[in-house]
Amino acid sequence: MRKIPNHELNRKTLPEFKEAFKTPFTLVLDSVRSAYNVGSVFRTSDAFLIEKIYLCGISARPPHKEIRKTALGASDTVTWEHIEGVLTVIQSLKKEGYQIVAIEQAEGSIELQDFEIQTDQKYALVFGHEVMGVSQEVMNLVDACIEIPQWGTKHSLNISVSVGVVLWDLVKKYRSC
Repeated sequence: MRKIPNHELNRKTLPEFKEAFKTPFTLVLDSVRSAYNVGSVFRTSDAFLIEKIYLCGISARPPHKEIRKTALGASDTVTWEHIEGVLTVIQSLKKEGYQIVAIEQAEGSIELQDFEIQTDQKYALVFGHEVMGVSQEVMNLVDACIEIPQWGTKHSLNISVSVGVVLWDLVKKYRSC
């Protein structure tokens, strides 16, 4: 088996990325404090051609050396916006027709593998603070909640890992419809 060198990976140029069809998922980061986590979210969002990232509350934002270190340039490709108030973002996205989906452990949550994607629907996926999770104020406004099943003692994943797991599953479902 031959490893494929970087120059053969058919990577998009910045203009090609900006013009490419985006997966109709927008991410909302609800006070993600680690700039390394934010950078990783940018990198994963680039990989899956995600529409946009909203950085809310205390979430770090570019330009930031820790974001740059983990994003590897993805903060230049993925569209993003900082809006302090996460509730403002949620309410605005609802008015634009997005289904608001929290990624959280909550009563009535849907396990990730059981969440069904509608190809005519836009989704805003809300990920929360590393310790506190998605705030209850946001949970009061969501249309659905996805939970990543876990069987160990921690029942906790790093946010950057959660973003990767959720986007892989949802993008795969979306692209197979």
